[in-house]
Amino acid sequence: MEKLDQEEKAPLYNEVEEALAGLDMHRFRDEFLEMHPYDQSELFEELLEDERHLVYSYLSPEEMADVIEHINEDRVGEFITEMNPTYAAEVLSEVATDDAVDILNDLDKDKVASYLTIMEEEAADEIKDLLHYEEKTAGSIMTTEFVVVTTDMSVKEAMRHLRQEAPDAETIYYIYVVDQERKLVGVISLRDLIIADGQEIIQDVMSDRVVSVSVADDQAQVAQMVRDYDFLALPVVDFQHHLLGIITVDDIMDVMEEEANDDYSKLAGVDVDSADLTPVQSAKNRLPWLIILMFLGLFTASIISRFEETLDQVALLAIFLPLIAGMAGNTGTQALAVAVRGITTGDFQAQGIHKIVMRELTTGAIIGLTCGLSIWGIIYIWQGTFFLGFVVGLAIMTTLLVATVSGALVPLLMHYFKVDPAVASGPFITTINDIISVVIYFGLATAFMQFLI
Repeated sequence: MEKLDQEEKAPLYNEVEEALAGLDMHRFRDEFLEMHPYDQSELFEELLEDERHLVYSYLSPEEMADVIEHINEDRVGEFITEMNPTYAAEVLSEVATDDAVDILNDLDKDKVASYLTIMEEEAADEIKDLLHYEEKTAGSIMTTEFVVVTTDMSVKEAMRHLRQEAPDAETIYYIYVVDQERKLVGVISLRDLIIADGQEIIQDVMSDRVVSVSVADDQAQVAQMVRDYDFLALPVVDFQHHLLGIITVDDIMDVMEEEANDDYSKLAGVDVDSADLTPVQSAKNRLPWLIILMFLGLFTASIISRFEETLDQVALLAIFLPLIAGMAGNTGTQALAVAVRGITTGDFQAQGIHKIVMRELTTGAIIGLTCGLSIWGIIYIWQGTFFLGFVVGLAIMTTLLVATVSGALVPLLMHYFKVDPAVASGPFITTINDIISVVIYFGLATAFMQFLI
């Protein structure tokens, strides 16, 4: 089955919806099951609740599980809870274990307990094993559906075992090797297993240089490892190196999207996943940051008021204040974005804080000098005042230098103290740099007042 383009989807979606409207189960199944699961999920999300209940009656739990696995995670809980509890439990039994855990983690605990009670014992036990792991750790995103062989098996025995276990495994590209105590000791690729002599022992053909992650490792670190090593799957072990599960690349893609959204939310100072919230809920989520920034803005205003005498003597200074504050905020946000990305990807760990700060200091100096000299010349030509251009140019040069360094240094310090660096959000850095730029600008203007009057 191939994914459909937009032109192909429209008529097929219409046929499926017509089959539902006509209560024609056979026609619906013929058309719907020919579609790729992703296209099925897109169509399913567009249906009304009464139409979805018809789909539940027309599809088996196994067929419905394929649809559920491709649905937007924000809506999966809604669909599961509207199903008949027994049907929902059967669907969750058919969904990949790690996906089932993600779904149940978003439901009320009483509903979770109910589904686990109805579910088949084996599937329920596998899900329970994963539910107790802390969120956003390797344990919470791993799956227990994988193929494992032992060191003393022959290649022929391992192939026979693989054929038996493969239908229930999430991936078979890597076959992990354990000893008698189920400790991870090696890995063999499917390709190497196929071309090996059937009489050879697994221990002789496996690779013992296997990269693994701890069950308690942060999911962002796991995603980084998969990216660095180009793995399709990664084994998860406990502190005694027992093999507990594997994390597949599709789960890593979900983690990367989640982490990106999370960092973007913090950088913007707002929850980007609030599209389905009411205006009151959205306002409630955004107000805390805005109130903090409002009080910081009042602090900026109080600083400006202290330079009232300076403004009274040279009123022309006021027209350049937005320029200086805006430039400082923009430069600080740019440095912040670079720093947060460097911390997230691990690039900064290799370089060291000293080199990073020196690089940003030099960058800020170049940017500040260029902008400062440019604005000095422009103001001199525009206003015909040498010292006004000098003060504004010097203020811009100094504030851009400080803003660049602070934009990089604040997230680095937060990371050092084990605080998420993305918390140093764009609005926060911008407001702090506004305060710094006001102090520098009016401080310089006051110092050079005798030349400005």
